[in-house]
Amino acid sequence: MNEDRALPDVLVEAHSLGFFEDHEGHDFQPDDEFDSAVETTDWWRAWTGDPAAETPPFRVFGRDGAGGLAAVWARGPIVFLGSEGEIAVIARDMGDYLWLLANGVGPLERVDGIDRDPEPFPQLIELAQRYTGDTARPLEAIYETADAELPLLEALVKVATT
Repeated sequence: MNEDRALPDVLVEAHSLGFFEDHEGHDFQPDDEFDSAVETTDWWRAWTGDPAAETPPFRVFGRDGAGGLAAVWARGPIVFLGSEGEIAVIARDMGDYLWLLANGVGPLERVDGIDRDPEPFPQLIELAQRYTGDTARPLEAIYETADAELPLLEALVKVATT
C-alpha cells in the first residue's frame, strides 16, 4: 500500500522553527511524517482494547515520552490520546494549533497545564498570521474552541472502548 504520509507543509514549517528545541516545559517530539495507517490502527486496537477495531480517524504526527500521541482528527481538531487513556483536544484546527505555538504554549502544556508564563514565539506568530489571516488569537479563545470539541472526542472514544 502506497499511502501519503507527508505532513502538511505548514506543520513541517511550524515544527522546523526551533520551538521544540528551545521550549522548556514540554515532553513532545514532533514526527517528520504521519504514522502509517497500519501503525495507527495497531496502536488504536491496543489503546481501545478492541483487536477488531477499524482504522481510527486520526493521523498521528507526534508523541510524548510516555507513549501518548498527538494527531490530526479527520474532523479537523488536533487531539492528544494519552498512554494511560487520557484524551484532550489541543486545538480546534491547524490554525489554532499554530496560534497555540505562536503564543508560546506546547501541545502537552495544553493537556497537562502550564507552570510558567508563556512567551510569544515571533517566527510562529508570522507563520500563524500568514496561514490564518488573523493578526492574533489569544490563548483563552483557543482553549474555548478546543474545549467545545471535547464532548465529540469523548463520544468517539466511548464508542470505541465499549
